[in-house]
Amino acid sequence: MRLSAVVFDLDGTLVDSRPDLATAVNRMRAELGLQTLSMAAVGAMIGEGSRILVERALADAPAKSTRERAHERFLAHYAAVCTAETRPYDGVEDLLGALARRWPLALLTNKPIAMTRALVEHFAWTAHFRALVGGDSLPYRKPDGRGLLALAARFGLAPVEVLLVGDSRIDAETARAAGTGFVWVEWGYAAEEDRRRLASGLSARSPAALLARLRSFERGQ
Repeated sequence: MRLSAVVFDLDGTLVDSRPDLATAVNRMRAELGLQTLSMAAVGAMIGEGSRILVERALADAPAKSTRERAHERFLAHYAAVCTAETRPYDGVEDLLGALARRWPLALLTNKPIAMTRALVEHFAWTAHFRALVGGDSLPYRKPDGRGLLALAARFGLAPVEVLLVGDSRIDAETARAAGTGFVWVEWGYAAEEDRRRLASGLSARSPAALLARLRSFERGQ
């Protein structure tokens, strides 16, 4: 493919945000008198936006009427802790620095845009990314492909010139819907069944391997 821009997912791709998401989820659950969930359990709920995360986290809550208020409380708790324990995966800092010198980069995440900006600023990544699209930036979110198409248009590119990098089935479906390329990163949150399916396409085991993969596209391989 002719690679002209790279779009990244955030959670599970560039950063491990499970500790802070679990903290926010469990503070929300505590307010409802519910037991604490493990970080692994919360990690399995991540990927389709904060509302779905809250729905999944409250599967054992008795009253459906609490969902909207619980979502508001989750967002408040998460805003307070979103940079506390979230860390980039090893090698991501070098990866972003190397790629930003070659291609325009963007973020496409289902995380709320306020917390997305907070993390980008916290890690001093503002100069790396020319555009940020969060889960509430547009009327639609992944796996709808229109956010990815909007980024391609912003860069003045055809979809086939854009590559989405992500860790999940949702990301793969987004790339397919938009008609872009896709590389799956193996270190993220994907469930075992999804991992088996994603492994049949282009993948990278580490940020260094991903950089090598993208450089091969630059050479037209």
